[in-house]
Amino acid sequence: MSPMDPTSQSTFWPVLVVIFLATGFFVPSALAIDVDLTDEQAKRIMASARGPMEQAAGNEEMFTIIKAADKISRIGDDPEVTPCGSSAILRTKTYWFGYFGREEGRRSKVAQQEVRMPEAKLQEILKMPNLEIEIGLCGQEEFFAEGVDVALQQGSNNIMPMDKGNPSRGRKIPGSEMDFVSRFSARFSYQDFDPQRPSKIVVFFPDGKLISLDADFSKIK
Repeated sequence: MSPMDPTSQSTFWPVLVVIFLATGFFVPSALAIDVDLTDEQAKRIMASARGPMEQAAGNEEMFTIIKAADKISRIGDDPEVTPCGSSAILRTKTYWFGYFGREEGRRSKVAQQEVRMPEAKLQEILKMPNLEIEIGLCGQEEFFAEGVDVALQQGSNNIMPMDKGNPSRGRKIPGSEMDFVSRFSARFSYQDFDPQRPSKIVVFFPDGKLISLDADFSKIK
């Protein structure tokens, strides 16, 4: 059979396509955190987030939309399913443009007129050099999270945050006698880690306890 045999080509190309898809040769950077966005992309994200809020029937439906959006950026346990669990919300540029798009929709609906984010704020987010991570933890007393630290792990590298907030005082989970939830945020510079590479978020407690969350950046935009 010659290399130009049509039968050979009809078999070859489907196999090649399968190989490309399996190895991620098609748009590999599309399946990872979007660090570089254009004005046009940002405005598209905001418009797609704004529309459902403007069309929502009321506050309850808007709240449902907001909760669903948070789930897209969350890793770890779902608080609605596992109230005393560990989770994190990854606040990327895409996250923030979606957030402000929903805010535009909500405020426009309340004011009954078009409300839009200032162009200066859009440019600020486009230039944002950090990934903000909000971490939720569960413990058995109000101040269980005091002194915790956090790092991103990529292979053997531990990436420490540029800055970190203090954990909030534990809030008792409704219906529980001894479970408390605390939250804190940390910011990591995109220059310090690979936003296209799977990572682990590791929380260190002063007593030596560790909590590890898989952060698959291929699923977070």
